[in-house]
Amino acid sequence: MHRLGQKIFRTFLETIPASWALRIIFYRAHATWPDLQHPKTFNEKVQWRKLHQHDDRFPMLADKAAVKQYVVDRLGEDWVIPTIWSAPKLPPRHERTWPIPYALKATHGSSTNLFVRSIEEQNWDTIEAKTNEWLAETYGQWAREWLYTEITPAIVVEPFIGQGHDLPVDYKFFVFDGAVRYIQVDTAREHHHRRALYTPDWKKLSVRFGVDREPADIPRPVFLDRMLRAAATLGTDFDFVRVDFYEVAGRPWFGEMTFYPDSGLGTFTPKSFDVELGQCWHLR
Repeated sequence: MHRLGQKIFRTFLETIPASWALRIIFYRAHATWPDLQHPKTFNEKVQWRKLHQHDDRFPMLADKAAVKQYVVDRLGEDWVIPTIWSAPKLPPRHERTWPIPYALKATHGSSTNLFVRSIEEQNWDTIEAKTNEWLAETYGQWAREWLYTEITPAIVVEPFIGQGHDLPVDYKFFVFDGAVRYIQVDTAREHHHRRALYTPDWKKLSVRFGVDREPADIPRPVFLDRMLRAAATLGTDFDFVRVDFYEVAGRPWFGEMTFYPDSGLGTFTPKSFDVELGQCWHLR
């Protein structure tokens, strides 16, 4: 019943004007109405971007396959996780000879990942059902995340980048006009997802964002300075973009670029940090 109710609600959102859809989902997340005319908080500015910033570059940079060439051109090939295979649908089963471990991702969505780390996880019935579900979805339409509707749905297969069987720590750099102001660090994303916010000089903030705050101090990444420079390079042409990296096997890897973090629905505690982060973002 919950999934049916969610589907009906999202279908309803797709039928009403975008400004009203954004007001409704914002109120459900934050228990307050957004100011879409003069946005001040970070989350309000994400909604403003959905309505007004339809930059032709956004879809390509959010496409998990297409963005790789952009990164290669600016940072070099050694930053990019190789693509084993990519196409609008899976090939016949006898052609799926990808070396284990590997990851399957939808190029046009968020949190659309499957990880095959063993023969036991390579269940083709499950994989086909999930990837077909991804490919059939116009991701982000109900939340008015315009750029995802402009990406041609496809599947990309990459080597699994992790530490043993665990997903790597995810370092997400908030870049404003080419300057990194904050770093979001996500840990244990599969089982006990936690998150912390750090300054560029690796001072931990007393801020909770979206999920439970990571209580432990996260070690400073060995390649933090390189990732800071890389994030600034990739984000220099935009008033705001979040650039994600991993640090695995003694080197940094590019993850993705995101223009609507948490769709502007993630809550900050204290709420004042939403305003503080919003002050970094000078809308163009």
